[in-house]
Amino acid sequence: MRRTVVLALTTVAAVLSALVVAVPAAQAHGYISSPPSRQALCAQGRVANCGQIQYEPQSVEGPKGLRNCHANIGHFAVLSDESRNWPATSVGNSVTFNWVLTARHSTSTWEYYIGNSRIAVFDDGGRQPGATVSHNVSMGGRTGRQKLLAVWNIADTANAFYACVDLQIGGGGSNPPNPNPTPTRTVNPTTPPPTTAPPPAGGTWQAGTSYQVGSQVTYGGATYRCRQAHTAIAGWEPPNVAALWQRV
Repeated sequence: MRRTVVLALTTVAAVLSALVVAVPAAQAHGYISSPPSRQALCAQGRVANCGQIQYEPQSVEGPKGLRNCHANIGHFAVLSDESRNWPATSVGNSVTFNWVLTARHSTSTWEYYIGNSRIAVFDDGGRQPGATVSHNVSMGGRTGRQKLLAVWNIADTANAFYACVDLQIGGGGSNPPNPNPTPTRTVNPTTPPPTTAPPPAGGTWQAGTSYQVGSQVTYGGATYRCRQAHTAIAGWEPPNVAALWQRV
């Protein structure tokens, strides 16, 4: 009888151990918010009919070594659909890519590819990144429309996160380099310059809402100002993501 109980407990322990191993170790998530990656464009509603990715742009996770936009995840395949006419951001020869990380995880490297060429790599040496990460990458003299693939390699798992960004290097893309240029105006010395009103309050924070820099919301009885344009999702409540919201 005792032997039977021991064998049963051993079997249960083995099953539990297998289940623990089966749970993915990487709980980190993130994507490029600007210039907007394809998943960011879907989350912002700028590209329609994207499916599930519009609700979880941070979840394009797959095995390391892939070279596609959807990490071999079937319900994210729209990200690799070149017929969607993805808007391209006009940039110069040097581009700063900004990541928003909804959960941080120790990182080995960040890689940037155009075609089969790796044009930049940043080695974090296993360190845990902040809530936002920025990399300045040279386009190496390339011009015209280019699709860039960015890869966030997690240090202690076999997985990575993927984001594709469509660029128009040297101008001519669908998005101007400065969508809100400062107008040139002549001011009478005796007339004080006009003041710019702050962006209107955005009401109560709500997932699924697109917020612009300077927008203000209330959450938990406090007021917050948006620090980086984004579309809110569950888990990005203002107190949880200091990179996106500043308490005022």
